[in-house]
Amino acid sequence: MEIIEPGTAEYASASRALLATGSPAYVLRPATAADVREAVRFATGKGLSLSVRGGGHSFAGFGTNDGGVVIDLRLLAGVEVLDGHRVRIGGGATWGEVAAALAPHDLAISSGDTRSVGVGGLTLTGGIGWKVRKYGLAMDSLVAAEVVTADGELVRASERENPELFWALRGGGGNFGIVTAFEFAAHRTTEVFFGAVSFPAAQAAAVLGGWAEYVRHAPEELTTIASLANPAAGGPNAPVEIAVAFDGDDPERAGAAIDPIRRLGTVVGDTVRPMPYADVLVDGLVPPPGLTLVTRAAFAEEESVPEVLRILSEAGAAQGAPFIAIRSVGGAMARVPADATAFAHRHAELMFVTTVGGPTPVVEAARPGLDAIWERLAPHVSGAYANFLAAATEQDVAAIYPKETYERLAAVKRQYDPANLFAGNHNIRPLS
Repeated sequence: MEIIEPGTAEYASASRALLATGSPAYVLRPATAADVREAVRFATGKGLSLSVRGGGHSFAGFGTNDGGVVIDLRLLAGVEVLDGHRVRIGGGATWGEVAAALAPHDLAISSGDTRSVGVGGLTLTGGIGWKVRKYGLAMDSLVAAEVVTADGELVRASERENPELFWALRGGGGNFGIVTAFEFAAHRTTEVFFGAVSFPAAQAAAVLGGWAEYVRHAPEELTTIASLANPAAGGPNAPVEIAVAFDGDDPERAGAAIDPIRRLGTVVGDTVRPMPYADVLVDGLVPPPGLTLVTRAAFAEEESVPEVLRILSEAGAAQGAPFIAIRSVGGAMARVPADATAFAHRHAELMFVTTVGGPTPVVEAARPGLDAIWERLAPHVSGAYANFLAAATEQDVAAIYPKETYERLAAVKRQYDPANLFAGNHNIRPLS
């Protein structure tokens, strides 16, 4: 196990996560599950706070801390194809590593959309990506996990072994231990049709309304993201972009699924083409020092969609608009029973995110306008998606986990982490 302390050559890079800086007393890099057990016992023995880092992409900066211990899982990154379509993945692997390893086998797992995002962080809180409507969330393909708990023990969780822990891991985040290995059921995959169809900013309201009506009943092979007010393309004047992923290599079926989107307005750009699924994943943002990102995310169910899209269209057209991305969900994600996992937002039709970025003074100046948008949205939206939250307040946790879900999670927390060692997350306190 590597041990990195202040003053060593690697400390400056090892002490920070992608979106947060910290000054931990120790950064530990275990190479085996036994090392993880030792690292957990070290942290508890020292009485220090603990952070766990997989890919390090947490918007809320969970991958580092001040004065505590960071367990960095980057050395636990193996990807092994087992019998059939079963895949074993180390807790420190990234989705880019997984996609590259599975591509020669013509296999894939529904995941996020960024190569450098960690398997652990994404899976434990959901996993909404380009295959979500056909294959569900990343967590929906999870069949087992090996977990180091707060007492330093290694346990296995599945539908048959520690089933309540397995339920909690699928949506409860890093609250219950450190997952050293995941086992997924992968699926056969082909090339996909992927790209973006763009329309003038002035057509935003009409395009978004037509898009939402269409994707409600579109083939489940089609997953889409609508975005507007991209600051890199002109802010309020940026084209409205509908990114599409059709999960299949048949050009006629892909065209039949995507062409209705092309007819929503005046097309000013169309980059859709066939490509390997692994190439769909993009490189993650590496922000320069001093850049702050503020993200907020929520869900909308069918009856609220028209009003939510109206508010977002107006917000995207205003000066100082946040970047807005709206994802179509449903399909396979919605067919999982609501109480089957700790992910509580199965019946949403859309998930949307607002993002403001820049130097801290710029972001702070934008907050009043951003808050005003969310005040307008509040009566029409529900929940929150933990992977796209830049904060971890009690209000955020309450939005992620409805009361019944939270209480069940708190009972599992009491069993596996009664002292709340794993608190560096959207925290669930042990049931008292």
